[in-house]
Amino acid sequence: MSDAPNTPPSPRTDLPLLPSRLPADGEHAGVCNLCEATCGLRITVAGGAVTAVRGEPSDPLSRGYVCPKGVSLADVYADPDRLTVPLRRTADGWEEMAWDDAVELVAQRLAGTIRDHGRNAVATYTGNPSAHSLGALTHGLVLHRALRTQQRFSASSVDQVPHQLVTHLLYGHQLLVPVPDLDRTDHLLVIGGNPMASNGSMMTAPDFPNRMRALRARGGRLVVIDPRRTETARIADEHHFVRPGTDAALVLAMLHVLLHEADTAPALPEWMDGLEEVRALVAPVTPDLAASVTGVPADVVRRLALDLAAAPRAVVYGRLGVSTQRFGTLTQWGIQLLNIVTGNLDREGGSMFTEPAADIVGMGVIGAGSVGRWTSRVRGVPEFAGELPSAVMREEIETPGEGQVRALVTMAGNPVLSTPEGHRLAEALDGLDFMVSIDVYLNETTRHADVILPPTSALERDQYDLLFHALAVRNTARFVPALAEPGPDQRHDWWIFSRLGTRIAELLDEPLSGQAALTASVTPRDVVALLLQQTGRTTLEALLAEPAGVDLGPLRPVLPERLQTPDRRVALVPALVREEVARFAAWSEEAAGAPTGEELLLIGRRHQRDCNSWLHNTTRLTRGRPRHHLLMHPDDLTRRGLQDGARVRVTSRVGSVEVEVSATDDVMPGVVSLPHGYGHGVAGVRLRVAAEVPGVSINDLTDTAALDVSGNAALSAVPVTVAAAG
Repeated sequence: MSDAPNTPPSPRTDLPLLPSRLPADGEHAGVCNLCEATCGLRITVAGGAVTAVRGEPSDPLSRGYVCPKGVSLADVYADPDRLTVPLRRTADGWEEMAWDDAVELVAQRLAGTIRDHGRNAVATYTGNPSAHSLGALTHGLVLHRALRTQQRFSASSVDQVPHQLVTHLLYGHQLLVPVPDLDRTDHLLVIGGNPMASNGSMMTAPDFPNRMRALRARGGRLVVIDPRRTETARIADEHHFVRPGTDAALVLAMLHVLLHEADTAPALPEWMDGLEEVRALVAPVTPDLAASVTGVPADVVRRLALDLAAAPRAVVYGRLGVSTQRFGTLTQWGIQLLNIVTGNLDREGGSMFTEPAADIVGMGVIGAGSVGRWTSRVRGVPEFAGELPSAVMREEIETPGEGQVRALVTMAGNPVLSTPEGHRLAEALDGLDFMVSIDVYLNETTRHADVILPPTSALERDQYDLLFHALAVRNTARFVPALAEPGPDQRHDWWIFSRLGTRIAELLDEPLSGQAALTASVTPRDVVALLLQQTGRTTLEALLAEPAGVDLGPLRPVLPERLQTPDRRVALVPALVREEVARFAAWSEEAAGAPTGEELLLIGRRHQRDCNSWLHNTTRLTRGRPRHHLLMHPDDLTRRGLQDGARVRVTSRVGSVEVEVSATDDVMPGVVSLPHGYGHGVAGVRLRVAAEVPGVSINDLTDTAALDVSGNAALSAVPVTVAAAG
């Protein structure tokens, strides 16, 4: 799609508004879009209800696997808490609205804010589920183009921006992300990731458990570095504890070993530049220094590096625990360099790139990324890829002056639970002039909105995973038509984005043009057909005939041709990384040695039955033993005179919470862990089970002042104290 000026056509209005109904009794194709694994489903319908959800055995990527979250899609579809018609907040409570009236009200208020205070007086926040919705990915740009605000925020900056920034700097595009070739590797080193629970993140790897069994069957090894003995660490051949927030020291020291102590020097492709500078940068980061900072013995650091180099086919994978710390970008860079200097980048069994049938990278559907085109108004933090860090959103709302955020649009997000100092963000939301949420639930964030516009659920809309086919461990393609027809009072998310964006543009007398106008005139299915046509690897018609998906083959070497850098070369040491190494050097001198005093380091955790801050209102996923406890090493409990199961107060620089504590040696001494996404039960939230789910929000303790150079929130390694409650 070009950006050439174009007379904007009217949005499509031929959405079939039939009574909500499921298809005829029998088995039907489906897909789970709750996490990055995107497992294929076989859904059984009987008597007008979904009676069973199982994995689809013929899906070439997920191969019949499905986790408990996938089964819960039927619960979401039938959930009485799910919103289906617009709501308006009044002095007497919530009242329903007609769609045309709701869209007009929202468009008028947002356009009025822009006229009175400027475009940056309106902010947007995009939550994680938007990445899993075809309509949000294809048509969200219509609304963003109409608003044209620099105050854009998303869940990416509490999750993955270091990963995207590094691939932007090295390979030329934020989503040209190499993924582990799990099905052919002989040695997998996981740092700060838990794919046994997630089935991959920034790596679409459904059925990870069986993929690890296959690794073992061919004589391979799994090694895990993590401050917690995670589900992945429990099945590993080796697990080593590491102090939270110190992974940069570990990976740089491993590079030191490979470049200064190993018997053989790396032979890099001729299209890579800067190896000697890498060698100089890591020279001071010895295994002994790393040991003093990380708690990983120096001989273990050396062996980890040499084992990686000696394996026939090896790959290093680092994920959320790596990204959510003060040196997340530097650590992610170091992981890329470990794969490069061992010769495992773009190599079978190593770290490889996908060739998706709908090539969002090669076709420029999603921008390559950018750094510092503008900065945040209050703190001066640079943007990345057109977004500011979510950690600065509250101050942009609260701080008076030109450009102060006065209106907010949230899209499938719950930043009150998922971003730093969420309790203070909740207070700030009440000070907005206007807020609208595009969301299917009344939750801790959307309860502050003036209007809620609920889109259809996953079973009521078409799905093609534009993002996750581009991050998969095998090249596949799958288009799954909607299972259920939406009811007369329901609208798809793409319809909401198109209608709102078009109307706001009309009110501002700045009609949409180019790609935004074209997108507003078509459906997501039309967009997918066009993208598939460009690569020619398959067609929409072929995918409709094979709803379980088509296999396009294993990953294969594609460099340097697939590089998106202007000269098709890789500069190994971007300027930003050079500056970060200097900052790390100053920090590591202070960080050496074991921590002392009463402070502990707080880390998060996620469970297979949790989906960030939602799905806690389905009994299928919340049954069983409690998962909300603070995990703490027995020695740390004894030192503070605390008992297993007691209620404790956890205090950080910015907040304090009370929660039950569980003694476990699954966390290293000096470390405590709380799960992400808890803290429900706020008055005004209409969720049946969630109000009864115990627990607190870890993000009432995390600090908006703690950022990585990318702007990603440092949610890990938060200094806290723990004492008896009351």
